[in-house]
Amino acid sequence: MRRLDEALRRCDVHPAMVREPIKLAAVSLMKDEAGGAEPPPLAYAPAAEILAYCIVGPDAFVHANGEAALARVESRIERALEDEESIDARLVLLTMTAGAIQPAVVARFGLEAG
Repeated sequence: MRRLDEALRRCDVHPAMVREPIKLAAVSLMKDEAGGAEPPPLAYAPAAEILAYCIVGPDAFVHANGEAALARVESRIERALEDEESIDARLVLLTMTAGAIQPAVVARFGLEAG
């Protein structure tokens, strides 16, 4: 969990802004992606970017992380819409089901749970 907190901080999101159950579920999803093992250290930053974008929204995300990071995350979410089993899709769904996703993100991508 500490690695996820550090990665969130690098995205300019204080870990306290992300509820513990969301972080626990995110790490669990990452472990599933890693075949049940501890996720590799490099897996935390991409997961934190998706969580940060969904939780703070595109405006706050771009302000803190820049245009390149915004374009990268939005491209990943667009690909996730095509591959609903991807880790990115599951992280977006996690923020949706937890009620932590910004309405601007839902509107931007036309997201629906279910």
